[in-house]
Amino acid sequence: MNRKEFLKTCGFGCLAGLVGVSMLESCSSSQTLTKEIKGSDILVPITDFEIKSETKTEFRKYIIVQNEVLQYPICVYRFDAKNYSALLMKCTHQGAELQVFGDKLQCAAHGSEFSNNGVVESGPAQGDLRKFPITIENNTLKISLK
Repeated sequence: MNRKEFLKTCGFGCLAGLVGVSMLESCSSSQTLTKEIKGSDILVPITDFEIKSETKTEFRKYIIVQNEVLQYPICVYRFDAKNYSALLMKCTHQGAELQVFGDKLQCAAHGSEFSNNGVVESGPAQGDLRKFPITIENNTLKISLK
């Protein structure tokens, strides 16, 4: 194989990889939603967790809720129909915004990891994440920002 063929093959390989990754991300089970704040609560319909197909309904593990008033988004985990966890996505180490990877939240700045209940699992962060109380009314999560 000559140099030109090699570069052409590598270029097509990289392009195929990028297309594949973007397709997988579009099928991701997470969702970022902008929600309105009413009083001191963010209201999130439970149906926002649903992934419906022709034959069945599945549920997202989490959604990310944002609002222009909030400095950081809130990650809401669904454990089952009645158990949820709402966590501020702000690292307790130096305040960087966290990223969600399945059942963990990670800080890109210094590598701290938190569980889906907000408990610090590895540092340098030493404190748990801020957790918001949640009540369920009329198939809607009321996340209290107080």
